Amino acid sequence: MAAIKFMSENDALLYKMVSKGAVEMVLELMKQINNIKEHDTYFSKLSHLLVQVTATLRILADCPLARRRLSDSGAIPELCVALEQRGSDKDMCIWIVRVLRSAAVGKLSQDLVIRIIFILGNLTAKNDQSREQFFKEKESVNTLTSLFQTYYELDLNALTWHHDRKRKGKKDGKYPSKAEDILIKLMRVLANLSIHPKVGTALAAAHSLVGLLVTVLEYKPVDACEELVINTATTINNLSYYQVENSAVQDEKLHIAEMLIKMLMSYNMDAVVEAVRVFGNLSQHHEIRDFIMQKKIYKFMIPLLDSKNREVCFPACGVLLNLTVDEDKRAFLMEEGGIEKLVDCLQDFGPADWQLSCLICKTLWNYSEGMTSTASCFGGDTDTLLLLLTAFLDEEVELECSLDRDIKDCQRVYWEREFKPVAEKLLDRIQSHHSSS
Repeated sequence: MAAIKFMSENDALLYKMVSKGAVEMVLELMKQINNIKEHDTYFSKLSHLLVQVTATLRILADCPLARRRLSDSGAIPELCVALEQRGSDKDMCIWIVRVLRSAAVGKLSQDLVIRIIFILGNLTAKNDQSREQFFKEKESVNTLTSLFQTYYELDLNALTWHHDRKRKGKKDGKYPSKAEDILIKLMRVLANLSIHPKVGTALAAAHSLVGLLVTVLEYKPVDACEELVINTATTINNLSYYQVENSAVQDEKLHIAEMLIKMLMSYNMDAVVEAVRVFGNLSQHHEIRDFIMQKKIYKFMIPLLDSKNREVCFPACGVLLNLTVDEDKRAFLMEEGGIEKLVDCLQDFGPADWQLSCLICKTLWNYSEGMTSTASCFGGDTDTLLLLLTAFLDEEVELECSLDRDIKDCQRVYWEREFKPVAEKLLDRIQSHHSSS
């Protein structure tokens, strides 16, 4: 392989090698190496061979005929697989990046862009160090924003073209195009990056980027592309977590809230939940709480408490908690049957989820501020609530919450520091008014 690499550096030999199928043969060898899994004995031994293979491909890629054959032979996916499998091999990574750069000469390959963004999505999915490292790379965010702008415009034009054809009665293949696929994967990268506090704070202040996110929610209905819309809402949700003065998300919060109403009315439960999560962060602001009451959005939140699903109940309860901060907004809980549903939710989850139970108690604590009697405040749910709080404050019940030691230790800390203080205060308040009434 090393001999072939050296021969390919000669221009006369290079063209002869390409014409005799060198590209296809070298790629076939790469495919065979890629099929060797990491746990296999030969995996590490083949690294040196793969370096020679990728170095040879880089030299071959200088030939225009070879570049065409690289594209036709499915080289990009194989190169990306090698990059994912052997990311710790610096020499090989450098050669692969150079091959990819050569393959993109003349015309930017959408397949190449998709694969690179897909890899970035994987790298930033669970690793905070990778998120920060990517963010620190020069022009990284500007490049992502530029890509976002380019493919957003391509997708918007494709959408207009699609509707024009439909209006004229012309049949068309399944839409969307690769532009939307790139946007979906790009949105995943942005959502992952925004989990890192430092990166998320910076992205939240990037007005051009946030503007594009909001625009996607404007022009893209959930039923047209649920994955893109949900990924966009996830990114906005992550960015809305950062309460910083220069946040572009906070500047756009009312506009975002308007867009989220469409998601709440969707039949797609994932879209509904993601919209509720964003409202959970945004409703920390008085203007959004007023908006929620004005548009009667709270009517969407209360029924979600019936779901028996923690991922649905938790964000819905978070919105209700924020609404009860304002004294003039608390009455809707009783009027809409919210008290009964909160108590049912507390009964359903209880010791299995002290975090959610704490959230419910905080909501009921805010709601019951200034109450004169338990009957007028909690109605027929008073006795059940008293029984639940008394039971859940029993340390023996707390100890039975989990069989897993690590989870049990974590739950115990949350029970002691978060749930117990607010539950005790709520129990004392109810008992003091219950006896008098």
